[in-house]
Amino acid sequence: MAARSLLLIRGGCVVNDDSSQEADVLVEDGVVQAVGRHVLPPGDAPAGLRVLDAAGKLVLPGGIDTHTHMQFPFMGSRSVDDFHLGTKAALAGGTTMIMDFAIPHKGHSLIEAFDTWRSWADPKVCCDYSLHVAVTWWSDQVNHAEVKEEMKILTQDKGVNSFKMFMAYKDVYMVRDVELYEAFSRCKEIGAIAQVHAENGDLVAEGAKKMLALGITGPEGHELSRPEAVEAEATLRAITIASAVNCPLYVVHVMSKSAAKVVADARRDGKVVYGEPIAAGLGTDGTHHWDREWLHAAHHVMGPPLRPDPSTPDFLMNLLANDDLTTTGSDNCTFNSCQKALGKDDFTKIPNGVNGVEDRMSIIWEKGVHSGKMDENRFVAVTSTNAAKIFNLYPRKGRIAVGSDADIVIWDPKATRTISAKTHHQAVNFNIFEGMVCHGVPVVTISRGKVVYEAGVFSVSAGDGKFIPRKPFAEYIYKRIKQRDQTCIPTPVKREPYKGEVITLTSKEDSTHGTRKQAQP
Repeated sequence: MAARSLLLIRGGCVVNDDSSQEADVLVEDGVVQAVGRHVLPPGDAPAGLRVLDAAGKLVLPGGIDTHTHMQFPFMGSRSVDDFHLGTKAALAGGTTMIMDFAIPHKGHSLIEAFDTWRSWADPKVCCDYSLHVAVTWWSDQVNHAEVKEEMKILTQDKGVNSFKMFMAYKDVYMVRDVELYEAFSRCKEIGAIAQVHAENGDLVAEGAKKMLALGITGPEGHELSRPEAVEAEATLRAITIASAVNCPLYVVHVMSKSAAKVVADARRDGKVVYGEPIAAGLGTDGTHHWDREWLHAAHHVMGPPLRPDPSTPDFLMNLLANDDLTTTGSDNCTFNSCQKALGKDDFTKIPNGVNGVEDRMSIIWEKGVHSGKMDENRFVAVTSTNAAKIFNLYPRKGRIAVGSDADIVIWDPKATRTISAKTHHQAVNFNIFEGMVCHGVPVVTISRGKVVYEAGVFSVSAGDGKFIPRKPFAEYIYKRIKQRDQTCIPTPVKREPYKGEVITLTSKEDSTHGTRKQAQP
């Protein structure tokens, strides 16, 4: 019989999204067993108990990064942070779960893509993970039944409750409005949440042609070809389509003030929509696209782009602090300098993606909590709890409470660290937050009751993380959806039948002008 695994976190301030309390946390075999004062009396220490002193520090639920792309084959290359190094870096930053994307090519099986990503991740992950699945095609022919059926199988049997549709990357991943309508409708039927990458793909394609024709081949052409309006328009269009279906919508990587306003306005109009800013958009801006050094500029290229308006990060953080935006991811999709150089003569060939999985928590603490825009409870909500609720992981994840997984971070709000590619744990050779000093440092990271990162040292192996399945119809979002279905369905007006004249259309010519026929009594 295996010995019990016991851990006591003593003397810290336990912070959940709704409250903070001075308390000890007792963990047994990966699950929280008690939270409170003196959960173990002094001198009553069972054999094998490990005690961590959290005096003067915060004890937080581990972060949930809602948006990563580890070892992603994209734009002719593959992102360099794989599921091993990427998840180790996540743990170093205080994130104990990532949500990655299985993305099939057009015409290919969704389930096969899901199985492929599982085969890449399962042997390598150091923290828990889950998968969103992308719907990259939807045919009006017989094949669309295959996509619909696969979506149902994924939700019922594979633990997937979120599907992402791209409104950009024309001829690669992009789907059109009628396909969005069908995919959103299917999401609602099976109890999933629809996600969108919101950019007008047709305008992006035309914008790129225009920039290249003007001789603009450098990274600045990337932002110039897909301005804020292109993101805001697609965001509004996606919300409009989802509202017509009464389907919950999640807008990934909200990057601009105008797109964020669209999400905020929709939420205030009662729409069931959630916006996800990312570490990059909260921590830096798009002025770097105009840097004189090509490589520096290229390392900031991602889609949708970082915006050159330097007031954007503060604006997004204010909306995040006040519940107009809801969750945070990193969209971690990293490429080394030699990979970025694929686009040295044409910005459309620069692989899109930046870092963020390791620095997300510190960036949000620095720009959100340290700046006074949000308190530590809201920090927990936007880095962990809200994601757990939306994706039906709560309260197993996203909370420190009896019965929850012991995914816990001991956080020192007074400590500082300086972000640098020289010291980060990611595989990529560049960091878009280079030189930023962050208050708020994770000093111990605990994954399912095991101390996996402490004082800069890892105690974790590839494969220690687990795939976490998620059930459909998350109550947090579907209670409102179901109620609206019951109370907001249009009904016909009861009226007497019309008994007057009706024209008869007899030919194409008559269909324009019409001929009258007397109504029969």
